[in-house]
Amino acid sequence: MSEQSTVPEQSASDSRRAGFVLGVDVGSSMIRCHVYDRAARICGSSAQKVESLYPQPGWVEIDPDVLWLQFVAVIKESVKAAGIETNQIVGLGISTQRATFITWDKKTGKHFHNFISWQDLRATELVKSWNGSLLMKLIHSSCRVLHFFTRSKQFLAASLFTFTTQHVSLRLAWILQNLTEVQKAVEEENCCFGTVDTWLLHKLTKGSEFATDFSNASTTGLFDPYEMCWSKIVTSLLSIPLSLLPPVKDTSHNFGSVDEEIFGVPIPIVALVADQQAAMFGECCFQTGDVKLTMGTGTFLDINTGNNPQQSVGGFYPLIGWKIGQEVVCLAESNAGDTGTAIEWAQQLDLFTDAAETEKMAQSLEDSEGVYFVPSFSGLQAPLNDPCACASFMGLKPSTNKYHLVRAILESIAFRNKQLYETMQKEIHIPVRKIRADGGVCKNSFVMQMTSDLINETIDRPVHIDMSCSGAASLAGLAVGFWSDKEELKKLRQSEMVFKPQKKWQEYEVNMGNWVKAVKRSMNWYKT
Repeated sequence: MSEQSTVPEQSASDSRRAGFVLGVDVGSSMIRCHVYDRAARICGSSAQKVESLYPQPGWVEIDPDVLWLQFVAVIKESVKAAGIETNQIVGLGISTQRATFITWDKKTGKHFHNFISWQDLRATELVKSWNGSLLMKLIHSSCRVLHFFTRSKQFLAASLFTFTTQHVSLRLAWILQNLTEVQKAVEEENCCFGTVDTWLLHKLTKGSEFATDFSNASTTGLFDPYEMCWSKIVTSLLSIPLSLLPPVKDTSHNFGSVDEEIFGVPIPIVALVADQQAAMFGECCFQTGDVKLTMGTGTFLDINTGNNPQQSVGGFYPLIGWKIGQEVVCLAESNAGDTGTAIEWAQQLDLFTDAAETEKMAQSLEDSEGVYFVPSFSGLQAPLNDPCACASFMGLKPSTNKYHLVRAILESIAFRNKQLYETMQKEIHIPVRKIRADGGVCKNSFVMQMTSDLINETIDRPVHIDMSCSGAASLAGLAVGFWSDKEELKKLRQSEMVFKPQKKWQEYEVNMGNWVKAVKRSMNWYKT
């Protein structure tokens, strides 16, 4: 069923007089920029591939100098593509990949090392050591007792807290322990730390601004979402000086202006936001119970929990969605890796030429003929939480062909969506109001329809799926009065298609049961 939203009519000349906002998304694989007019239409775009570096097994880095040149280039190219002048840009919003960080010399601005990606595993041994330590066990048990007597959510969260390599915390601790140059700068109070947003702000303002926003800070593992500040406990445990960390500002906020030497005019920087939170805002998931399902490289399921951080046992963790003035919106998030990754892998094996073909390939079959795929190239995340799981096909037969393999891959994505959704329902006790999807894989109607059937919910797919760019631009537009309020943004959002359940979950029960068996057989594969 298709549902189109209306957009206010606006002539090109009116739009040019009104100005434009820029939304830039610095992702793990791509950096994109869109120019938006007042009707939230994309007037010009540019994108470049982000190259990851792998200097050692398990290490993942990004060259900051290359990223900076790409950032500047996509803005210039998108403005040119829109056929406008840079002085018509009234605000810039920046969405960034989360928990990727860098440190640099406070005086010279010179970076001490490349960006350490959120995918980097160099701190794996530190993570294992800390999570298995007597100190962590003592903290967990003490907080469980305190939670029992006080019923404080803060103590519950602390009793469940574990370190992961995806958080900044122990990767930064590794840098502080292993790079002499950084150690010296810290001792001399001449070291700055920043995630991608902070570093870009520093570069754009030629060192005059040093800040991050609440959404980015909350993804580092160094931030306390209950106290809304950097965690003195975690930083103290890991010997990370608070002086390294940037001040935390509102998400939609005047962060300063781009130095005019860069683009010729001083563009206001009025939004910094983490990518998943940006997508949530772009989808207009503004109310408690609104859910966003992003299917890109991985899958991210987020639910708006109002102004209350929510922690779960199964793998939903509390984040700050955004802070605008007195409004603080919290999210609970969980994820599954290897969504788009699995499709790209299949394409590299020549199972198809274009990812768009997979939908018809899957629909051409009644079923996968008992073939099941486990999408765990990077382990299994919530609710299974097994980093040692392997990716696998099971149930292969002489009659199995590439169509069965493709259908099995797409089914596995929907099955993982079902697992995440069930975990959310069990552990985050907030009624779901609506579900909106985004990310490249949401263009696949087979996956969308099967997910809708499995969770027995309606799912809305937007016209434009680059929701991180849209969210960053929306936050920027609100900051400068380009758009008046969130109600106006809701009216501007366009729905491309709405998927409603067509089959009962029971029709999938046997298949999903067999898939779960395949998943269990893939678990703990790499343990020695």
